[in-house]
Amino acid sequence: MADPLTLSPAAATRVKLIAEKQSREPILRLSVEGGGCSGFQYKFELAGEADDGDSVSETDGARLVVDPVSLDLVAGSTVDFVESLGGAAFRVENPQAAAGCGCGSSFGI
Repeated sequence: MADPLTLSPAAATRVKLIAEKQSREPILRLSVEGGGCSGFQYKFELAGEADDGDSVSETDGARLVVDPVSLDLVAGSTVDFVESLGGAAFRVENPQAAAGCGCGSSFGI
C-alpha cells in the first residue's frame, strides 16, 4: 500500500536542515486545525517522535507524521517546500481540498 502522505525531497532536505540547527530529530508533524480563511489550516512543527496511531512517511531520512484525525483531511497529500520571491514555506498539495486561500496555508473541503 502506498503512503497516505508524501514528503517531497525538497521538503525532506529542509526538515533535516531545520532539525540539525535545533539539534533535533528530522521529524515534521503536520496537523489540521479549524480556522484560516477557508475553514481549516495546516500547522507544521518539529516533533520529538511519532505518537501511537500516527501515520508516518519517510523520505531521504526525514519523517512526516500526521495524527489520525488530521489524516482524514490530508490523506493522499504531498508536503513540499517551495521558495519564491514571496518567501519560502512548506506547502501541502491536498487532492481533497475543494477550496484554498492564496497563501496556501488554509483550505476547505
